[in-house]
Amino acid sequence: MTPPQNWIYLNQFVELSSPWTRLLGERWRDQEGRILDYWRVERADSVIILPIQNGEILLPKPQFRPGLKTQTWDFPGGRVREEVSASAEAILARELGIESSDVAQLLPLNAEGWAINSSFSNQKLYGYLARLEAKGRVDPDLLGERWPLAPLDWNHCLGRLTCLQCRAVFWEAHHQGLLTA
Repeated sequence: MTPPQNWIYLNQFVELSSPWTRLLGERWRDQEGRILDYWRVERADSVIILPIQNGEILLPKPQFRPGLKTQTWDFPGGRVREEVSASAEAILARELGIESSDVAQLLPLNAEGWAINSSFSNQKLYGYLARLEAKGRVDPDLLGERWPLAPLDWNHCLGRLTCLQCRAVFWEAHHQGLLTA
């Protein structure tokens, strides 16, 4: 998508790059002729997976988040490094020890991805629901909690999730009627 005709890109005045993130400073002229500096972050897209096995949602152990200076409960997730579904399978293996052969169904919740902070970043978030084989292996050393779907205690679940992206995936799975035992 191109900017409106009355917005004119002037130049880029800074770029900082790392393997994970690229920070750009850009100068634009708006429809009123004002010169505006915009900062933008480019990051790889993300995927969050909601794994379900035997009528329970599985969560890995809490992870330390340096930006929050605390540990948080999150669904398995990470950056998209290849095709989104292949990244989702790799994340399940890394965060819960789940092999691809133990995933009965990997269902995308949003095929196009949601824009994350679209005024500052170009990142998209993809959500998946993973139905695991009943006897599929989950690494007990990586597993943090199991949340029963019947009955689903929304207050408990939402009280544990601080990540807005995890909450969005959780809500979308519920909205699509997929959180059933």
